[in-house]
Amino acid sequence: MPLIKLRGVTVDFPFTPYPCQEDYMSKVIECLQNKVNGVLESPTGTGKTLCLLCSALGWREHFKDTISARKIAERMGGAELFPDRPMSSWGTAATDGDTPTYYTDIPKIIYASRTHSQLTQVISELKNTSYRPKMCVLGSREQLCINQEVMRQESSHVKVHMCRAKVSSRSCVFYNSVDEKSTDKEIMNSILDVEDLVKTGKKQRVCPYYLSHALKQHADVIFMPYNYLLDPKSRRAHNIELKGAVVIFDEAHNVEKMCEESTSFDLTPYDLISAIEAVDRLLQEQASDISKADSAEDFNVESLNSGLKLDITTIAKIKQVLMDLESSINGFEMPANSQGITKPGSFIYELFQTAHVNSDTKTAVVEAMEQITGYLAGRPGVFLNTSGLQKVADIIQLVFGAEPPEGSKKSQMGNSMKEFKVHIHPDTSNFKKKQVTDVWASSSTKKQGNVLSYWCFSPGFSMQELLRQGVRSIILTSGTLSPLSSFTCEMQIPFPVSLENPHVIQRDQIFVSIIEKGPDGVQLSTAFDRRFVPENMSSMGNTLVNLARVVPHGLLVFFPSYPVMDKTLEFWRANGHADRIEHVKPMFVEPRSKGTFTEVIDGYYDKVNDPNSSGGSFFAVCRGKASEGLDFADTYGRGVAITGLPFPPRMDPRVVLKMQYLDEMCKNKISGVKYLSGQEWYRQQASRAVNQAIGRVIRHREDYGAIFLCDHRFTGTEARNQLPSWVRPYVKIYDGFGTMVRDAAHFFRTAQKTRPVPVRKEKEACKNQADTGPLNTGSSCPSKSVWLSDTSQKAKTLDSHIPSLKWRKLESEEHSGRDGAARLCIQYEMEMTSKRKPVSLLDALDDTTNKGGREDTMAGEERASRLSTLSNVTEPLIQDHNTHCLLRGLYQFIRPHHKKEFDERCLELTGEGCGYKQEHSLSREEREALGQNTAKSEMSPVNPPSEQLNSSQQLNQGGSHLVNGGDVNVRSEVQKPQTSIKEGLSCSSLLSDIKQAIGAEKTRQMFLALQAYKTSNNYEQMVSTVVSLLTERDEDIALLERLSVLIRPQHRKQFGELLKSLTGNDSVVNQNSDMGSSQLNQASQLSAGKTQSKISSFFS
Repeated sequence: MPLIKLRGVTVDFPFTPYPCQEDYMSKVIECLQNKVNGVLESPTGTGKTLCLLCSALGWREHFKDTISARKIAERMGGAELFPDRPMSSWGTAATDGDTPTYYTDIPKIIYASRTHSQLTQVISELKNTSYRPKMCVLGSREQLCINQEVMRQESSHVKVHMCRAKVSSRSCVFYNSVDEKSTDKEIMNSILDVEDLVKTGKKQRVCPYYLSHALKQHADVIFMPYNYLLDPKSRRAHNIELKGAVVIFDEAHNVEKMCEESTSFDLTPYDLISAIEAVDRLLQEQASDISKADSAEDFNVESLNSGLKLDITTIAKIKQVLMDLESSINGFEMPANSQGITKPGSFIYELFQTAHVNSDTKTAVVEAMEQITGYLAGRPGVFLNTSGLQKVADIIQLVFGAEPPEGSKKSQMGNSMKEFKVHIHPDTSNFKKKQVTDVWASSSTKKQGNVLSYWCFSPGFSMQELLRQGVRSIILTSGTLSPLSSFTCEMQIPFPVSLENPHVIQRDQIFVSIIEKGPDGVQLSTAFDRRFVPENMSSMGNTLVNLARVVPHGLLVFFPSYPVMDKTLEFWRANGHADRIEHVKPMFVEPRSKGTFTEVIDGYYDKVNDPNSSGGSFFAVCRGKASEGLDFADTYGRGVAITGLPFPPRMDPRVVLKMQYLDEMCKNKISGVKYLSGQEWYRQQASRAVNQAIGRVIRHREDYGAIFLCDHRFTGTEARNQLPSWVRPYVKIYDGFGTMVRDAAHFFRTAQKTRPVPVRKEKEACKNQADTGPLNTGSSCPSKSVWLSDTSQKAKTLDSHIPSLKWRKLESEEHSGRDGAARLCIQYEMEMTSKRKPVSLLDALDDTTNKGGREDTMAGEERASRLSTLSNVTEPLIQDHNTHCLLRGLYQFIRPHHKKEFDERCLELTGEGCGYKQEHSLSREEREALGQNTAKSEMSPVNPPSEQLNSSQQLNQGGSHLVNGGDVNVRSEVQKPQTSIKEGLSCSSLLSDIKQAIGAEKTRQMFLALQAYKTSNNYEQMVSTVVSLLTERDEDIALLERLSVLIRPQHRKQFGELLKSLTGNDSVVNQNSDMGSSQLNQASQLSAGKTQSKISSFFS
């Protein structure tokens, strides 16, 4: 592995880095050396994670060497150890003049990402480097607990309390072995992600949750989701020490939202009622126990309830606190518009004071609530919902954790709370309060309650808190942070180091189009007033049907929100659009729940991998699970369609208040601090979500794909300027849908010919793969077991979970005696042994261009194998005399050099041959030469156009130019320029069919386009109009094929390739070049009119 020197630090990188990678690593090292913050954007596929890990760990090792060098220098009394490297130089390179004395001074690296699945990818990258730091990954009990009794509990906070109870009583066998196993060298020196940690825990019978906490004490690098860092409660729970640490936020485009959410809450009436009910239940039990006792003096709470160390008075006080809080919140009269009441952030203290909770009493109240929750959660028997009580305790900690110091309370209260707003609004949920007879119940419980919301509107609040904890550097990095200026404004902390890296892909690897109108000419829009208009949804559906035909393999479609996606898909299912997409690329829809997401995404991956399918389509939402951390490398995401701009809901109170807060900050203009305006922030939110979804398409250096922006609003300069810097140069706006389809088809044809085919790897290889080539950091393997060799199991999973496969039953199934899963197993097993066929229309084009040469050079053994295969196919047709004609019908599909043998075999088996003639065995080149000679020998003088054309048909005017202009391409069609009545009839029939299919008005548009083509020879203009008119419905494609007889010879090949892209019918390109010589001779005897008539009937 090459060693690179950057800013005096030696970095061990897996391969020679690209310039953009060196720039990125230099910026990381600059942040660490200078103890400053940095914001670094580098597109997905540029090896960002690998650069981040190598540079940070390289710097850390250098820092360690600095201390070693200093200690050695002290021992040597000033003598130099290395002649070419003075000892004094070691310190400055890594630490910029720091004088660390102990190895404990070496900063820990805290690496945070959004989810554990993203962290798993990062840890996988770490395994690909030469660095082996001590590391640990932090997770929740939900992910790491292996105690079955605890895991059976439904509520997460009940699991927490049960776990704590078992730990304190040392009744968990897994926890008891943590101390012993945490010093195990094998575990300490292993690189383990969450899944590995759980496997190790089960194997060694040690608790993975507490093991990770023990490993954290000695870890050089700690991995965690970033809510563990930003949420003060989680930070305390995991005991995360930040002083002197380097904090890295990967996938930081979400940090802004997480910062705000970690210091915000919504307290609903249901939360308070469930909290009151839980305390009330305990109160009644305690009162009952006291009444049963002989005297109050003899009562001992501990003897009755060993787990609870509270007297009944304290429990009663907690209930009173909750009821006072409920009464205060519900005491507000709501305005008529139901928009709620907004108060400044400091009002939250006044509200809690009414319930006797303040900075003096907060600790006692929270401790009492925690004890009650723990006692009720640990009780056997009937489940009691304690989540509400736990939530109130967490909220009190959050509110008073952010309270200013006592001495400066009055002076700083206004300033410190400016980022917060208190919003009280009516509860619109379906929850109805139970009418309970409680003498203590307040009158407010009899009506629907209010929700108390406490919202933070500045991500900078959490970032400043991290700085106050004494971190060394904060590095924010992602593939989509642009525009950087607005991002750093939101964070409200200084970022002296910034970088906006370019991509490493070439022009031929990306296609970006803005589609203003669908194939039917309707303007595409998901604006609030247009998104559910039927003609708009229909046009969007037609657009995606056509994109599904053109894009090979996997197509990703992103909607602005779940409601828009649900309603649009419902419309498409009712109006046939979904069936048409399903026919080309089976549809998989992102579920809202996490539980079924894995099954759906695995089904999509498998459908794309299926060599017998043309791929799959995955429908998801911007800001959803699929748009964030999932890897759609190579064939899994060849195209991304964005169906609109995902603006936040404009009338949502939180969005309104955020915009008002930003506008206020802009007006006040604090010196040195820049704020976005409300409108700028609103637009930026939509752009960020779009950019994140766009990032799914190019995942590594050799990847390629297309981006389709299907909304007319993307044509605006401002919307385009918000796109990532690596996308902007390639954006093209299309007026005509047909032109876009043509260019997209051309892009994919070119890319498939020039780009290497992705290498498929087995699951284990995928999991442990190293970067063998530069920038191959976008794994071509999905996170789940896509390349499983156990095809039977995979098939069962597919048939059980994927709706698009369930209803596709083969006609023979009911007679075959097999169920769907069994047949699917057979199909998968056959795939593993059979030669991969072309996956898509575009693959097939490459396949046909190479077939001729391969056939001629085939070894005799392989030819015999082909004939043997053919005999297997024909065997069922031999059994019955009535099917012999079908067997002879196969003759036309047999390759020329096999026709003679096939004819002899037919004669032997059925007693009748296929009419074989010597010329049927001629190769393609020989047939072409023969065709040219025949055409020349029979060429007769051209009649004037007036004699050829039916003058009553506007389309046929100038027909001689359509048929004979330029060089006659005899290879693609044997033509004779003689006129015939049949030619006119054929064209009349075509025109009649077109008019019937698309209507008079669209037919007139087509006539005008063809007329213009006749006079100007402008193929591009004509084809964009014709394709847009005849691709609205699947059944109209046949008419587009029949129009090929009107295309001039020099454009016929282009037109054929376009048709092939749309239909997958290769016969359009090579229909006549594959004819046998007998058909060729027969065609040479026909008039041109008869030839055209035959072609028209063939296409229809």
